[in-house]
Amino acid sequence: MTRRNFQRRCLLLCSIFVIGLSLLSVRLIKIQLLDRQKYRERARAAYDRSEVLPGLRGKIVDRNDEVLAKSIGLSTIMVDAMLLDDPVVVVRALAYERASNEPGWEQLSSDEKAHKVKAYRSIILEEEREKPHILVDRHLARAVGLLARPLGLRREELRARIEGPLSKGRKYFPIAKDLTEDIADSIRELIERNDLKGFRFENSIKRWYTSDMLAAHVIGYTSEEEVKDDRGKAKFVQVGKFGVEAALEEYLRGRDGRWDHLNIPMPGEKGNMVPPVHGLNVQLTLDMGIQAIVEEELDAGMKEFVSQRGCVVVLDPHTGGLLAMANRPCYNLNSKEGLSEGALNYALQGIYEPGSTFKVVAVSGALNERLVTPQTSIFCHNGYLAELDIEDSHPYGMLTVDGVIQKSSNIGAWKLARQLGAERFYDYAHQFGFGQKTGILLSDESSGIVRNTSRVKDFSRAAYGYALNVTPLQVAAAYSVIANGGTLYKPRVVDSIIARDGTVLERFEPEVVRRVVREQTALQVRHAMQMVVEPGGTATQAAVEGFKVAGKTGTAHKVRPDGRGYLQNKTVSFAGMMPAADPAFVCVVVIDDPRTTEVRHFGGTIAAPIFAKIAARLATHLHLTPTEPVADEDLAATEH
Repeated sequence: MTRRNFQRRCLLLCSIFVIGLSLLSVRLIKIQLLDRQKYRERARAAYDRSEVLPGLRGKIVDRNDEVLAKSIGLSTIMVDAMLLDDPVVVVRALAYERASNEPGWEQLSSDEKAHKVKAYRSIILEEEREKPHILVDRHLARAVGLLARPLGLRREELRARIEGPLSKGRKYFPIAKDLTEDIADSIRELIERNDLKGFRFENSIKRWYTSDMLAAHVIGYTSEEEVKDDRGKAKFVQVGKFGVEAALEEYLRGRDGRWDHLNIPMPGEKGNMVPPVHGLNVQLTLDMGIQAIVEEELDAGMKEFVSQRGCVVVLDPHTGGLLAMANRPCYNLNSKEGLSEGALNYALQGIYEPGSTFKVVAVSGALNERLVTPQTSIFCHNGYLAELDIEDSHPYGMLTVDGVIQKSSNIGAWKLARQLGAERFYDYAHQFGFGQKTGILLSDESSGIVRNTSRVKDFSRAAYGYALNVTPLQVAAAYSVIANGGTLYKPRVVDSIIARDGTVLERFEPEVVRRVVREQTALQVRHAMQMVVEPGGTATQAAVEGFKVAGKTGTAHKVRPDGRGYLQNKTVSFAGMMPAADPAFVCVVVIDDPRTTEVRHFGGTIAAPIFAKIAARLATHLHLTPTEPVADEDLAATEH
């Protein structure tokens, strides 16, 4: 080999060596500077632990602070196969087991315990240097032995839950879901105390309703929606979908926090915590004692009179506060069973032709305009007005204005409306709140339909509750005008927004919409409605022993689906208040399409008895003082 060839080969080798080192340097520079963050995150992935700290959704309580809805913290135990299959990681748990079984362990200081565990860790690793997988098996057996019983599982069952997914190559999977906070905390403490590795906790929140079938349409429900967190990772959050849960979403919802820390400490690394923000509590005007009474009597009445749909609304006429609202069919707030059939809030969304309960508009308008007095006589054409084909249930001749209400004369109501004129009549209907949403803080309220078509026949039908549509809540609000002396209040279901420390942040005060009629007019109409419940009226079955009751029946045939004429099926109702002199509540009962063959289908025979049972129980619940003497036999029965 010549000297020149030798130099050439040396130069080639040096060039290859230099180029190789240069490429390696470039790669190192790229890793250290350009891709530093990527590899840092990859290195952390095996050790980093990020736990969601759920922001609790606010509670919903009734007027007496009874909890109706609350959020419960739940945990899911996940298996992290990356840690569970690493002998170097799991050996610490075996070292702890050996060290803690030595005599005098409990008397050692924390530093002495840590030193002893570290020493045993080295010993065990050396012992099983040739077969490190044995450490993984022993750790798994220890973990199964410790966790099976607290999880309510047999050891074989828990082992199968772990080994099954592992055999399919899954790296991260759950072994126990929806653990309550107390159970999760005890298991977490057990895992940490025994230094078990490969088990993580994921936190979540479940919405829980304490009385899952009461006030379902008022309270509403939540569902989970997928959103992205600030890291772009998908997560599920609770969102209100109906009722108060939806209407007060901005107050009730919380904001999740996060705790980032390490399973195994790395030098220079510190944990980072973003605390959760909990939602505010919402206090309703509902009284769950009244709600329970209403739902029990509605169920009993619908069973007795064979109906599938109905509702009851109870309002405080002096504030507009909703005391109770019950709808049938209903659904279970926790399981959502029956939701497909019972989602409609009939009291708020179910529009219907009210029939005779609407006659208070014509009567109140005529009295308020001083066109008539309660004793003004009206000729009712012996039960049939041929020119407009208006018929009464009985052949009445002369009736006073009071008598028009007491006997529920269609012809009498039309004549009073005609004296008002169409423009003033429909204006009074709107003043009472019909044809417009009440504005209550509940989702998807219907406005009903009350409009002047300029047709005389439509006007005549509207006078006694046909050719228009209303909701039960609108009827309750309108009758509250008569109950409180002439003022329309906006129905309200929310009383206040409360911080978690009990501070009232916002109070929803009673809101006056407008004055509708004079106080004297309201008193006159209320007196006429007392006669409805007394002998000779259409609702004697609405009477309550010991009290004067004022009310009005309603019976309306249902419109055919094609809008052409009416079916034989009926919607029957009763709107009442008690005590009549100064009503503590207004209660509207609506029963749709009763099928009983035991009684005739009228508001006075079906809805009125349900009202009476509710009102009698509400008198006791509200501690109302009787206004009328109680019969001797009833008093004697009470004493015994």
